[in-house]
Amino acid sequence: MTLVRQILQKKGRQVYSTTPETSVSEALQLMAEKNIGALVVLDGDRLVGIISERDYARKVFLLNRTPADTPVKDIMTSPVYCIGPDFTLEQCMATMTDKRIRHLPVLENDKVIGVISIGDVVKAVISDKQFMIEQLENYIVSGGQ
Repeated sequence: MTLVRQILQKKGRQVYSTTPETSVSEALQLMAEKNIGALVVLDGDRLVGIISERDYARKVFLLNRTPADTPVKDIMTSPVYCIGPDFTLEQCMATMTDKRIRHLPVLENDKVIGVISIGDVVKAVISDKQFMIEQLENYIVSGGQ
């Protein structure tokens, strides 16, 4: 069973963040530069929220707010659903499906050590299934021995 810790080892633990006072425009610029869909929002080292492209679309664009004049704290999602490094892939999928979210910050000792996206989860599921298929093929070819 794949753990979040294993996904982070493959993906890396790079965490992109912003502050509550940063403008939405600056946060969107960073997301575009890094080709990511969300940023964790930190007050010092403390996780206080998450801002995603969905937050922008629903809370700024559709409400005709000005991104340059809107601070992240006004549109970020808070509280944030988080997971630990020892959560399983299945627990991630269940949380994402149940809460209808696409990004899960990973906390260890109250510090953000990574972010798992729905894309990371799908990639890991495919990898797990491919491994299982290869093992079954080897079993069949060997005659079940």
